[in-house]
Amino acid sequence: MALLIINISWRGSFVIIGCVSTFWALAWGIYFRDDPRQHPGVTPVEAAALPAYGSKKQVNVPWGRLIPPMVPVTIVYFCYGWILWLFLSWIPSFFKGQYHLDLKNSALFASGVFLSGVFGDTLGGVASDGLFKKTGNAKLARCNLVAVMMFLCAVSLVPILYTHKINIVALALSAGFFCAEFTIGPMWAIPMDIAPKYSGTASGIMNTGSALAAIISPVVGGYLIQKTGNWLLPFIVSIGVILVGSVLSFTMHPERPLAEAATAPQAPGVAPAFK
Repeated sequence: MALLIINISWRGSFVIIGCVSTFWALAWGIYFRDDPRQHPGVTPVEAAALPAYGSKKQVNVPWGRLIPPMVPVTIVYFCYGWILWLFLSWIPSFFKGQYHLDLKNSALFASGVFLSGVFGDTLGGVASDGLFKKTGNAKLARCNLVAVMMFLCAVSLVPILYTHKINIVALALSAGFFCAEFTIGPMWAIPMDIAPKYSGTASGIMNTGSALAAIISPVVGGYLIQKTGNWLLPFIVSIGVILVGSVLSFTMHPERPLAEAATAPQAPGVAPAFK
């Protein structure tokens, strides 16, 4: 988006994004099928393994047993969401306000930071699944990996507090965002590990943490900047928040599935490469 703004103006960027979105919607409408059996890419063997289309089975979610193990997961995801929305809301303005860059240069530096997150998203899922396949240890592949990457995220952001060299700051922010996004894969696998039968509900509970952070983090960051004029304060607060998330990662227990999963063992969730 930033590169489009630089090259064709912000109005033109909306036109381009709108056209691409329309093309994607059309492609999805042509390719997607409500019933997988109607898709030409599904083999007869695969179709035979699918449940009857349209059949609905009432599932009673065991809220009393599901919520307690999901509370620490939700809090950790809140910590991730806090720093995510700091980046999404303030990085372009940070380069402009702290370093007095014009729109073009601000967009270029911000694009580099966000691009690092794309690689983090993908590699996090690959690394988490690789660890699980190699060790069979869900705690190591999910929680420990999240804890380490959140800690590294905090460490990566420290240099911006002590230097005004924009290249170093850009690299530090890129490293921090890479580490933060690295946690996405293992985090989204944890609800599937804890509650394979209720993974949709469990994932929704976890995502509530990030949604709450999306409301609070940009407001707190904007308030601190407005009141103090100090662009570094939101980062200092966010370093503290992500460190809390790193510590609390050890309170998550993907290795302890709900009782229903014990009667019919299921493979732990596979970490998605993307959000």
